[in-house]
Amino acid sequence: MADSTARQQRADERRRRILDEARARADADGWSAVTTRHLADAIGYTQPVLYGHFPGGKTEIMRTVALEGFAELTQLFHDAIGRKTGRRAVEAVAVAYLEFAAAHPSLYEAMFQLPIDATFASEDSETELRAGFDAIAAVLQDERGATTETFWGALHGISLLERAGRMRPEHRAARIAEITARFATQPSNPTIQQ
Repeated sequence: MADSTARQQRADERRRRILDEARARADADGWSAVTTRHLADAIGYTQPVLYGHFPGGKTEIMRTVALEGFAELTQLFHDAIGRKTGRRAVEAVAVAYLEFAAAHPSLYEAMFQLPIDATFASEDSETELRAGFDAIAAVLQDERGATTETFWGALHGISLLERAGRMRPEHRAARIAEITARFATQPSNPTIQQ
């Protein structure tokens, strides 16, 4: 029993090293620089060992990294929202989203721009995708999801345009205020402090 537990722990550690190295390489040089050969060399194992952990190769690694990114983003939403409601909560989500996208461009790219074979905007979406969507929908009080998709789409567009230098950085607060005003469904609760 202890031997199988130790073996599983070593396998989990190798898997984590592969994912961490993929993310670090993507951060440094972009996803095109992430190859199974590089990852195997970087962690000191052969490519067959890497494929033993990720049979789908680079695509499966990117997908796993992306799903972890969605879990991180969802946690940021929850942390940012805290006890806020109404406008404050909508603004907190917008700020958290744009700051996440700016701080983690390669992770964001894996999440939203690379083919990762994940199901979006569906009842059978992966848990990590669904949780982020549901966090936004709760803030927007959106039962059908169309408003959430539109809000998310607007934030995505803003994040890409900001990264490309197509939007003036000094206007970010105004953009957040504008998107908050358009999507907030109720006034902030004055008894809740930020």
